[in-house]
Amino acid sequence: MTSILTLGGFLSMFTSTVVNVALGTIAAEFRASLGTVQWIVTGYLLALAAMVPVSGWASRRFGAARLWLVCVGLFAVCSALCATATSIEALIVFRVLQGAAGGLLVPAGQILFAVTAGPKRLGRMMAVLSIPIYLAPVLGTLGGSLLTEGLGVPWLFLVNVPIAVLSLLLGWKWLPMQTPAGAEPLDRRGLLLTVTGLPSLVYGVAEGAPIPAIAGVVLLAIFAATASRSRAPLLDLRLFRDRAFFSAAAVIFGMGVALFGAMIVLPLYYLDVRHESLVATGLLTAPLALGTVAALPLAGRLTDRIGGARVIFAGLIVTIIGTVPLALLTGSDDYWWLSAVQVVRGCGIGLTTTPALAAGLMLVPKDRISHAMPIFAMLQRIGGSFGTSILTVLVSTGLAATPGAAAAIADTHWWITGITGIVLIPSWILVRAEKSTVD
Repeated sequence: MTSILTLGGFLSMFTSTVVNVALGTIAAEFRASLGTVQWIVTGYLLALAAMVPVSGWASRRFGAARLWLVCVGLFAVCSALCATATSIEALIVFRVLQGAAGGLLVPAGQILFAVTAGPKRLGRMMAVLSIPIYLAPVLGTLGGSLLTEGLGVPWLFLVNVPIAVLSLLLGWKWLPMQTPAGAEPLDRRGLLLTVTGLPSLVYGVAEGAPIPAIAGVVLLAIFAATASRSRAPLLDLRLFRDRAFFSAAAVIFGMGVALFGAMIVLPLYYLDVRHESLVATGLLTAPLALGTVAALPLAGRLTDRIGGARVIFAGLIVTIIGTVPLALLTGSDDYWWLSAVQVVRGCGIGLTTTPALAAGLMLVPKDRISHAMPIFAMLQRIGGSFGTSILTVLVSTGLAATPGAAAAIADTHWWITGITGIVLIPSWILVRAEKSTVD
């Protein structure tokens, strides 16, 4: 089951990055502006975000395994449609549908994992499922370059089809088909508020558009106010009343800011300061993902043995140790040294993000997991959008003042170090809360 769900989860994450490197080629092929073509990426990511709040209810209503299988099948169909699109408008529509399938696919797999694993194996199981999340961006960047140059644009999408079909066949045979316990009636008001509010907030923050961002905040605030009084909310926000759950959620949000925002900074060093190619930049930033993946098995075992809170705290310290050297960057640092630093930072990330997810879920009753998982996913996406927006402004301002200067990249990493340091506060609260729960 672990391998099957990991393979399916890889689809959604890989596809979100594989197209990025080919936007210029796609624009030329469809004779469209780059601004229009950008919606192939933006539409996919917004649809991905919009479906996350729905995933919990859909898992309860249809069963997580059945939902996962349906989404894999839809993902394969949408990928084939993208490959055969004859206009940029059709391609954007098919990408939005693909994102909607992917937005349900990953949370459904995580919910199925968490429910079947149980508290004693949750750390190890979630660590395995997290591997494609960190490998996919690296493989997506490299794969996108090779597929575009070697086989052409349609293969950016066709490559998903055999993987999806294999996942579907294996899942149909081996995944546990649990009978749905029966879900409460769909909270239509909550659905409307979240599927419009979350994408609006993510888009507004990521693109620096204040009106969508404010609209997203207002819609989600209305949802929070109404969900707390609803008997059957789309997402049970009363989980935040638990101090440990709240602390784990704060860690996940904070690491979303520090981790996903930081992903845009170091590549700019290789591209703008060292003038490397896109493929070379992908290879030079790969050690971060490799360090993360290498640390995940250890993080899973330690989380199951001693609890996630102390692992998170240690992981944050390691992350800071691996970030400080990047805040001292010059224009001539040795690439081997930078690779080693990235491995250390990646290990810290691996010891932080997945244990935070596992620690939060361990303290949640089994019937509330389908509520908790989408909440964590939403916070991670919102945090990633905030981090990307804030750090993009910081690094862009620095590079505009002194183009090609390593100091702009270095100064931005001081901000990343500070954000990671702030996350130590909820992490320590989680350590205390987890200890008191055990005692």
